[in-house]
Amino acid sequence: MQEVMTLPDEPPIELQLSDAELEAHRERITSFIASVVDDAGAEGTVIGLSGGIDSTLTARLAAEALGADGVYGLVLPSEVNPDESTSDAERVAQRLGIEYDVIEIGPIVSAFFEAYPEGADARTAAGNVRVRTRAVLNYFVANTENAIVLGTGNRSESLTGYFTKYGDQAVDCNPIGNLYKHQVRQLSRHVGVRDAIVEKAASAEMWRGQTDVQEMGVSYDLLDAVLVLHVDGPLSKRATAESLGVDRAAIERVVELYRQSAHKRRMPPVPEELDL
Repeated sequence: MQEVMTLPDEPPIELQLSDAELEAHRERITSFIASVVDDAGAEGTVIGLSGGIDSTLTARLAAEALGADGVYGLVLPSEVNPDESTSDAERVAQRLGIEYDVIEIGPIVSAFFEAYPEGADARTAAGNVRVRTRAVLNYFVANTENAIVLGTGNRSESLTGYFTKYGDQAVDCNPIGNLYKHQVRQLSRHVGVRDAIVEKAASAEMWRGQTDVQEMGVSYDLLDAVLVLHVDGPLSKRATAESLGVDRAAIERVVELYRQSAHKRRMPPVPEELDL
């Protein structure tokens, strides 16, 4: 198991949001959701509910923006998802009063494995099939219901490529996409998301036992600190390491994640125009 690098102290002040700032984010995000739906001429939204903090916060803010009738939840478990995740996702929908369906994606995913058996034993490839299957179902329902698909990605995931290409980022908008994971936790507490959800270990649940931090090799607090101070901020690697009290290897790891995932943040490349 990969050793996880952690932050020895509290996250830097640059990540901390005041109550006024949290409320401003809340108002801006709810206005954003309402505006995107209106501009699309849609009648509502579809959101995949995982039982995790990102989808819970996004669903809660969408329900604030549109009312419960404007949000349709999809709980899409497979054989690798713990039962408690499905239960948490259903509980979120019930507490928000939104309509939702539970659709087991196992039979759909099995069809891919039967079509190409070699892929069934490739852990990452198989996990990505599960994520992309959910995206297809999200859009199938959205198209049927004249709705848009709400993404649940945050800034930390975007900058490090911690998402499946054409999977969980195959969405119409990302309401919390400007917030680092640490700030997602802050805003979640601010709007009343249960502590059990806020404190749950983050996992894409692409395979059994997966957690975000084990796969990335850094805790979210450390990841966010390096992103805000160095990748998005003005500090050098050396200054960032000294400021955070961590080894430079931790900085290099986050930068590596950022650089290796650059292709995920760009449109597919095309050849340069010919000068005819």
